[in-house]
Amino acid sequence: MRHRKAGSKFNRNSSHRKAMFRNMVTSLLKYERIKTTDQKAKALRGWADHIITLAKRGDLHARRQAMAIVMEKEVVHKVFEEAPKRFASVSGGYTRVIKLGRRQGDAAQMSMIELVTPEAMKPKKKKAAKKKASPKPIPVKEAAEETKAEVDSAEVEKKAEKVPEPVEDQPEADQKAGADAAGASSDNQEAK
Repeated sequence: MRHRKAGSKFNRNSSHRKAMFRNMVTSLLKYERIKTTDQKAKALRGWADHIITLAKRGDLHARRQAMAIVMEKEVVHKVFEEAPKRFASVSGGYTRVIKLGRRQGDAAQMSMIELVTPEAMKPKKKKAAKKKASPKPIPVKEAAEETKAEVDSAEVEKKAEKVPEPVEDQPEADQKAGADAAGASSDNQEAK
């Protein structure tokens, strides 16, 4: 029975597994996003959340506990400076896992794990400025439709003026005169 034996082994012994996650959490905190397999990313979330919780606490004992896990001293200092400001409004959920698809070599499911900036910290001024920059006034649209209707009616009138009258509408006398003239010219050509 596997009672109280939670977590995946990743086909590694305990020391190898611990070293792997220490390296991964150091890289995640240093670069703020890393690409790894889906299962490792899900397991790494707990490690990263634990370090950020220690950084939010911020006392000497928390710093020493973080130094026991994170491999680089500069990364610990960076996290302890940024975390209380960046994650003050939230308690947990400091990371996000985004699925990327399958790896080409062995078809393993890949994911990107990244640190999340809470909604309170994201700038909202840019979105508001974009909405104000492109208003759509209704009267201009109505005026454009009226102008379009006027232009369409003017084009129809111009086309009607340009169309010549068909030949069949001419009086019969004009048609006979045209036929007589054509017959006379053909007679003259035969005589020559």
